[in-house]
Amino acid sequence: MKGNRTFTMIKPDGVKKGHIGSILKIICDNGFKIISMKMTRLSIFEAKLFYKIHEKREFYKELINYITSGPVVVISLQKENAVEDFRSLIGSTDPKLARPGSIRNLFAESISENVIHGSDSDENAINEINFHFPNKELF
Repeated sequence: MKGNRTFTMIKPDGVKKGHIGSILKIICDNGFKIISMKMTRLSIFEAKLFYKIHEKREFYKELINYITSGPVVVISLQKENAVEDFRSLIGSTDPKLARPGSIRNLFAESISENVIHGSDSDENAINEINFHFPNKELF
């Protein structure tokens, strides 16, 4: 059974360029319910914990520098088939390949500054929500 929760983060470039409202409208217009949301700025320590899964990848250092470069908006979302539907809504990591009308197609400028993160599995959604909202009894 597919889960009904997912996690997203509007990344520093999305916040800096003023896309928070537009992105939230698209998310809500596509049937997602916002469960929890906050603006924060990740420390290097928090970013390394959050992206630990990528620590052996060549882009890891650049990712940590980017994600800590400014504030982010972290959001817990609810919808049936949440992870798969949200991944479709945000589009490909490369905005040039992202489906027309997807969030990355509309707002991202490059693979490395792609405006939004979305959980890639039900398990990661649970872990990411609990990481950013540890005092909520979500799971």
